Amino acid sequence: MRRLAAVLLMFALSGCGADDVPAPEAIGSPPPSADASHQGVWLTCGQTRVGLPAMPEGMTRAGSFGRLGSLTRPLEAKGVIWRREDEQMYVGVVCGARTAEEFVTLVASSSLTAYKGMPALRWNTRTGVRNFMWLQRPGTAVYIAATPGLAAQIRHVAAGVALAQAP
Repeated sequence: MRRLAAVLLMFALSGCGADDVPAPEAIGSPPPSADASHQGVWLTCGQTRVGLPAMPEGMTRAGSFGRLGSLTRPLEAKGVIWRREDEQMYVGVVCGARTAEEFVTLVASSSLTAYKGMPALRWNTRTGVRNFMWLQRPGTAVYIAATPGLAAQIRHVAAGVALAQAP
C-alpha cells in the first residue's frame, strides 16, 4: 500500500490530476495584500503561521474546530468555522504530517491531486461536505471544507492563504 501511495504521489506532483484545482493565477485577479485580506486570523503549526483570507461576502464567524473526523490518525487540528445562512465553511491547519508519503495516507477515501506543486487530498463526507487539504510545509497542512452551497468558494479561499514564520 505504501508503494502505491508513493507512485500516486509521484503522478500527482508531476501534474496528473491537478486540472481541477487551478493555481491562483488561473482564478482571475490576484488575492489582496496580506494586510487587507487576513482579518487578523492566523493559525500556527510549530514555527509556521497560516493567515486565513477574508471570507466570501455575507459570511460570519461561527466558531472553531479542533479535530477532523476524516483523519486516519489523531493529529492536531486548528480552525475557524464560517457561516452564511445554512451553509458553512471550515478553514484551518492540520499539524504533524512531515512527509508527502505520510500526508497521502491521512484520509482513507480521498483522491490524491496537487496544489501549487504540493501534494493535496480531496474527499467528500457522508454529510456532503467537500474537503480539500494540501501539505504546505513539512508538519503543516492547510485544510478547507465547505457545504455544497459554498463549495465553489474553496478555490478562492485557498488562493488567499498566506504563510509566515512564527516569531
